[in-house]
Amino acid sequence: MKLLVATRSPGKRREASRILGGSGIEVLFPDQLGLYPESVEPGLELGDTFAANARAKAEHFARKGGLPTVADDSGLEVFSLGGEPGARSRRWAGATGNDAELDAANNAFLLQRLLGAPTEKRRARYRCVLVLYRTSQGIPEVFEGACTGRILEVARGDEGFGYDPLFWSDDLKKSFGEAGPEEKDAVSHRGRAFRALRDALLPAQEP
Repeated sequence: MKLLVATRSPGKRREASRILGGSGIEVLFPDQLGLYPESVEPGLELGDTFAANARAKAEHFARKGGLPTVADDSGLEVFSLGGEPGARSRRWAGATGNDAELDAANNAFLLQRLLGAPTEKRRARYRCVLVLYRTSQGIPEVFEGACTGRILEVARGDEGFGYDPLFWSDDLKKSFGEAGPEEKDAVSHRGRAFRALRDALLPAQEP
């Protein structure tokens, strides 16, 4: 089956392709359908929750693309900061620029907010919410994934994207920035959510 994954993030595109690869699902992205960036798109991610943002993006691209469509919204929640940055993870620092510049600004702001905080105040989790529309008029289906860890005082590694070099994974005992792609996919919030989506889309295999 064909599935439109409604993201323009290079990092998320790579992860979705890896996680769903070989499953029998043909993963497509907006530009492959001739759906190029529009001025309305930034406004689709201004909700207060991951679910609201994912649903807005999924609805938009399901109407535009005419295919089963899934959209992701995901980010970091630091418990001592009341769950910030949460749904504002990408725009938290208020910076502008390319992906690398946004990541650098957000990571610097995170370190500033937690400056001097003890280990117990640095606990955090990554969360991912996927919203699927099998048809543009269908009922939205929601899939979630999460993984826990803590925020390091110094970035480690240069793999991944976003807050990955600062996120120490409880599962891997290393930062996501130090983890290889397959290691991260096995335990990450997005890996868990996309595998739940995959299992819902594919028929059960006969024993």
